[in-house]
Amino acid sequence: MAQSSARSMRMCLVEDDEIMGESLVRLCSLEGFEVIWCRTAAEAARTIGAQRFDVVVSDIRLPDRNGGELFLELREKQPRLPPFLFMTAYGTIDRAVELLKAGAADYVTKPFDVDALVRQVRTLAESYGSGGGEDGDDSLGVSPAMRHIAGSLPRLARHAAALLITGESGSGKEHVARLFHRHAVGAAAEFVAVNCASIPESLIEAELFGYERGAFTGAVRAKRGFFELAHRGTLFLDEIGEMPPSMQAKLLRAIQDRRVTRLGGEKPFACDFRLVCATHRDLKAMVEDGRFREDLYYRIHVIHLRIPALRERPEDIRWFVRRFVEEFNHAHPEERRRLDPRTEQALIRYGWPGNVRELKHAVERACILSTGPLLDAEAFFESSPGSDAGTQPPVSESLAEYLMACEREYLSMILDRHRGHMTHAAETLGITRKTLWEKLRRLGVRAKGEAQ
Repeated sequence: MAQSSARSMRMCLVEDDEIMGESLVRLCSLEGFEVIWCRTAAEAARTIGAQRFDVVVSDIRLPDRNGGELFLELREKQPRLPPFLFMTAYGTIDRAVELLKAGAADYVTKPFDVDALVRQVRTLAESYGSGGGEDGDDSLGVSPAMRHIAGSLPRLARHAAALLITGESGSGKEHVARLFHRHAVGAAAEFVAVNCASIPESLIEAELFGYERGAFTGAVRAKRGFFELAHRGTLFLDEIGEMPPSMQAKLLRAIQDRRVTRLGGEKPFACDFRLVCATHRDLKAMVEDGRFREDLYYRIHVIHLRIPALRERPEDIRWFVRRFVEEFNHAHPEERRRLDPRTEQALIRYGWPGNVRELKHAVERACILSTGPLLDAEAFFESSPGSDAGTQPPVSESLAEYLMACEREYLSMILDRHRGHMTHAAETLGITRKTLWEKLRRLGVRAKGEAQ
């Protein structure tokens, strides 16, 4: 079997049985794998923690520790863990199924076809190795809620033609959409992302459906719209709640018919695509208020995934912080950073109104500005220019008041950073200017300086 890449794929085998271990090492080596064989869980923990692997094959029963415990421990420590394939006897199948729910790739029962196992190992390794880049990590977190979402995406991708993702700004809706796309049609297919809030109402029809030459003043050549570009791929309509009412009926027709006609044209174009919509708004309430079409709502609401706010899943805060610090260390090996354990607790207690986006920016800022290897709380909760040093969002008597204080502090910081420029601040926050105005009015925050 030919290798899929120039470099050898690396496999960690965790097996205490000498006969089984030697057999797998020999066969996988013949298939082009570089195999590191560990005979105990302790040895595997040290090895996997220190080296890069494309796949891990582990027995569940090990002499010093359960293989499942090894997996769960490593998953907490390493943000991007290679796929784990477990070998199990019939007596431990229930445990293997539990590990699948926790994020393991698969399991095989003994006795098994060794050649089939090797093929499965290669498939997992190639899948992991080809997923590099921004969207390469398909782990959304370690909390039960995010593990459930990650585990459901492959199944949903096989059957669902439309998906609605809701959640606060910065919570990871687009990342979930991209993972759904990769499972549904493959990473090579087009993923067309459209922010409905960022396109002026006068241009949105031309952008969605395209136009022919001469369709309007300035249309010097024909242009394909987002629907055509998403043919055989995925169309991601972010902030669908901001879609102008005048466009909602046309959008519904295009989604239903899977055909669009360019502005100024007569010939309809067939468009075969998966549809993913996302919003931070309550679309059901908008339907009741008459601001969103009910028929469009039910057309896009086939399958609904709600992404919890980061403050609702504190275990993910720790996981993301470690992941972002690890990414910085990988990019800057000469300036490695590490976390003070007390800092993690401070980060978990903070409300993170900007969710994962805010956390990522905070970690990057702390790593860049830190003058030493240890990241303490001051590196993360540094005061904004012109504010009192060391100020942090106050803890109020109620959770609602505390969260409002966190959001007020964060919005003030972003506005100060952009000198009151509303458009730039809204772009950083990942929301529309209108939404930002509403938040500022509700929280009693006044922008200083330029108010564009």
